[in-house]
Amino acid sequence: MLQYNKTFSSFSVNDIQKAKDFYSKIIGLEVADKEEAIEMTAGDNRVVLYPKPDHVAATFTVLNFSVDDIEKAVDSPTAQGVQFEQYGGDIKTDAKGICRSDRGAIAWFKDPAGNILSVMEGME
Repeated sequence: MLQYNKTFSSFSVNDIQKAKDFYSKIIGLEVADKEEAIEMTAGDNRVVLYPKPDHVAATFTVLNFSVDDIEKAVDSPTAQGVQFEQYGGDIKTDAKGICRSDRGAIAWFKDPAGNILSVMEGME
C-alpha cells in the first residue's frame, strides 16, 4: 500500500501571472508564489499550478468548488467578466450556465488557460 502524508493536485497553465491574477482576484483564493509555480489554498486543500509553454487545456473539469449558493457563486465571477459555459442535452444549462438536476446544480467556466472549472451546490 502507498504510504503518504498529504495529497494535492496540480495542473498546467500557459501564463502563470494571468492564472495568479484570476485565481486570487476573481475566484478569491489565497495564492502564493512557489519556485516556477503558484500554490492555491482553499481550506485544507492545495492546488499547484505550473507554467507549461506547450500547454493544452484539459477537456474535462480539473477543479470543482462546492458552494452553498450557486446563484451567488455564478453571479460574482460573471460580474467580473467570466463567462459560464452553455451546454445542451443531458447537461443542459440555463441562461446563467447552471445545470440543475435532482442531485443538485453545477455550472462550468474556464480559467485564462482554458482549463475547465465548476461551482456546484448539493453535489458533493
